[in-house]
Amino acid sequence: MTDHGGSEGGDGSAILIQLNHPRRDKAEAPVGFDRRELDQILRIYGRMVAANEWRDYAIDHLKDRAVFSVYRRAHDLPLFQIVKDPRLARKQGMFSVVATTGAVLKRGHDLARVLGVFDSKLKLVEA
Repeated sequence: MTDHGGSEGGDGSAILIQLNHPRRDKAEAPVGFDRRELDQILRIYGRMVAANEWRDYAIDHLKDRAVFSVYRRAHDLPLFQIVKDPRLARKQGMFSVVATTGAVLKRGHDLARVLGVFDSKLKLVEA
């Protein structure tokens, strides 16, 4: 034990560091998107902005999930929300796309597949 100016009589001058604190602090940190996930989301966002479909976004890092909300106008309700919920990672998949109505449009383990809901579908047009 290192003496920090006090006597060895147990005056409380020793510093006790509990090793479980960093783990607890990490568990209390809000959920967020990592760089790879944000890259995929912003690629879709840029494409939709260029198509004049979307105009604004917001990112929320909450205690239990991260949400990327997409807006047509800044004062409207979000058109879509891309949600990352780690609690569902072993069940239905931690990524989902939710519509304004609250309906889950797509859910899964792979973000790229979930974002596939925004891909334009080719349709056969008969003359």
